[in-house]
Amino acid sequence: MSQSSSNNAVTPSQIRSCMGKLFDLYAELERRARRENTSINDAQLPRLWILTPTASMPLLKGFGAFPDQENWLSGLYFESLKTSIVVIHQLPHTPETLWLRILGKGRVQQQAIEELTTLPAAHPLRESALDLLYNLQANLQANQNLETEERELIMALAPLYRQQLDAARQQAREQGLQQGLQQGLQQGLQQGQRLIIENLLQTRLGQLTPTLAALITPLSALPPQELTPFLLQFSQLENTEQAVQQAQHFIVENLLRIHFGQLDTQLTAIVTSFLKLPTPELIQLLSQLPQISRDELLTRFPEQIN
Repeated sequence: MSQSSSNNAVTPSQIRSCMGKLFDLYAELERRARRENTSINDAQLPRLWILTPTASMPLLKGFGAFPDQENWLSGLYFESLKTSIVVIHQLPHTPETLWLRILGKGRVQQQAIEELTTLPAAHPLRESALDLLYNLQANLQANQNLETEERELIMALAPLYRQQLDAARQQAREQGLQQGLQQGLQQGLQQGQRLIIENLLQTRLGQLTPTLAALITPLSALPPQELTPFLLQFSQLENTEQAVQQAQHFIVENLLRIHFGQLDTQLTAIVTSFLKLPTPELIQLLSQLPQISRDELLTRFPEQIN
């Protein structure tokens, strides 16, 4: 699935780029099938779904995309090469399309948010939509070049999150489970932050190295105010080997600085050796980091501080 950048309508160039990636994926699936001496048929190949807030009829016709209202909702257009275009402002106003219409623009988006607001606090659709939008909101906040509509979306969603948290706290108080609520909120926050970090790094770098994957766990446990500088740094990375090494060093240096209060020359000297540890040893050391002192950590890398 692909979505046009920001809230702008998808362009022909963006559609061609998405289709090119789809064909590259098909080629890789076919090569894998030949290596494994298996077969793959057309029904097994994934379909590309392109989301756009609006789309002109000339653009849709130019790609041979036409509606199929006998079998599908209005606003869905199908192209012969397993590509579908979802024109958000044409979708019917039903609960099933609510989370898609929130990704629209202007009045379409405003009305969808109003519908979400009117749902009962415990409604499963409201809870699911807010869970999905939490990641969207966090990714938008990590972008330094937000457009006006994106800022308005963040502002519109903020009260809903506060309402959801307030309702959860009230319910927990009534049930005498305040401590459990705090633990649940913390676990949920950490899980949400981990997904944000993973998605952002994968988007910027293409894939996660084992070392980066190991570093995400302690990073996701940081308070949001300490995590923000990391997200801003990651949003500027490019898909290069140098960027991967830069991200790894940046994470370790700042984790050490946060834990020990400062990053002196001796701590800086062990960062490279720290990152060269085998992944299981790195994971174990990261889990022990909150309990060990600076001197205990330095003794594990004596060759770097002598």
